[in-house]
Amino acid sequence: MCILSFYKPGVTPDLQTLRDGADANPHGHGYAIVAEDRILVGRGLDADAVINEFAGVRAVFPDTPALFHSRFATHGYVSEQNCHPFAFGGDERTVLAHNGVLPEIVHPGVDDPRSDTRVAAEDFLPREPFGPIDSWTGRTGLEDWLNGDKMIILTVDPRYKHTAYLLNEHHGHWSSDGIWYSNHSYRWRAPGTTAKPGSYLYDYCDYCGQYDIERAGPHCMACGFCEDCWHEFPHCDCEFLAGTDRYADLTYFDAA
Repeated sequence: MCILSFYKPGVTPDLQTLRDGADANPHGHGYAIVAEDRILVGRGLDADAVINEFAGVRAVFPDTPALFHSRFATHGYVSEQNCHPFAFGGDERTVLAHNGVLPEIVHPGVDDPRSDTRVAAEDFLPREPFGPIDSWTGRTGLEDWLNGDKMIILTVDPRYKHTAYLLNEHHGHWSSDGIWYSNHSYRWRAPGTTAKPGSYLYDYCDYCGQYDIERAGPHCMACGFCEDCWHEFPHCDCEFLAGTDRYADLTYFDAA
């Protein structure tokens, strides 16, 4: 599933939550922070090293948008090169990170070691297939294509109107300390236990963290997330689930 978090200007990361998210999504980690006229990016397979580096850089640049991502691999190799975020069409002034499983058009070929998000960032989305993101049609077209997935774009490219774009914000949630998370997979710890991620299959939902020892199948009874196809309610590929009303969020966050 992966987990993606977003930090508005002035918001301090919760490092324990990042560590818990990394434990549940152990296949690589990365961050991006807007730093004046450039974006600082770090990646790696060692969660503690990347989180500590992120905390240090954030302390230097606390008043700009930032993101952190921990990966649960579905496509592509487990490697530092497949850790989010990715440069947009090779232009390091714009990066994106994503949570979910993208449509088949960007799934890597048999001999392609890249992840689906990396293919999208390098080859597909730079062509603006839905139109410019600053337009209504471009923004809503991209959100519809994401099909419930979440994506963050950070940019210092002057051709964009904003510094940060949070796509499908309403499919994630805001914490009480002002941090946005794409899902609840950081909430895997059972109170009073030392359980580790992977021990809670069908007990704890990978998406919302709900504990349900009576669950009889792959669908979380609280939120509908499917453990088999890793798609969020109502987009399960395994069987039809009734949908919910969709509403659009057009939220932008600029540097202070």
